[in-house]
Amino acid sequence: MELPDRAGVASFVAPEGFAAQQTLTLGDDVAHHMKVRRLANGAPLRLTDGAGRVATATLVALARNAATVEVGPVTDVPPPTDVHLLAPIGDRDRMLWLAEKATELGVTSWRPVLWHRSRSVQPRGEGAGFQAKVRARMLSALAQSHGAWLPSVYPDATLDRALAALPAEANRVTLDGEGEPLTARLAAPPDPIVLALGPEGGLDAEERAKLAAHGFRAASLGPTVLRFETAGLAALAITRALTRPA
Repeated sequence: MELPDRAGVASFVAPEGFAAQQTLTLGDDVAHHMKVRRLANGAPLRLTDGAGRVATATLVALARNAATVEVGPVTDVPPPTDVHLLAPIGDRDRMLWLAEKATELGVTSWRPVLWHRSRSVQPRGEGAGFQAKVRARMLSALAQSHGAWLPSVYPDATLDRALAALPAEANRVTLDGEGEPLTARLAAPPDPIVLALGPEGGLDAEERAKLAAHGFRAASLGPTVLRFETAGLAALAITRALTRPA
């Protein structure tokens, strides 16, 4: 199936799912964005369920708190190489920015880790309420980027819990200025990939040792010290460039 031109068609996420030829009602958030974009009845749309299904659709009615669309052909988009991010619990606004950009770059999962140096950050992004904000930001980013796969968002975790939940087989990388270049670490990456991103101030010796004991190898993004959200964005962009199918 040929999808509409990305530049000219509004994209929206329907996480409840859809089927071809279905008349679907979308909620007030979608309706609001359609009004902001001044979409009229008959406008072509793109829908995704965030789980790899993408459809063309047509807007047939736009009310104050809902939008009705007719779903056209549906196609399945294969998932990219799994890239899991152990993100630091840190400044709330910077975590939200990273969550947005990580979604645009196709991160597979987002697991916030309470590193030792995370505890001194105030105000920091944690808890169920903040997790809901992360998901909302990701939904918006998925629509804007015309992606097809919404990241899995996991609850806050200690390092031990995060390590226990890792895929059994993975290329495990710690972002660390003392390591070899990330491009070298990912020269022939297995699937999946796990990127461990430390907090402001970096990892302490105990955390480094624990990561190394679980198969993580240090990888550098260059000679300068980066903020965690900059490092996360750069690492994901490099990883996606290297794992893009030929």
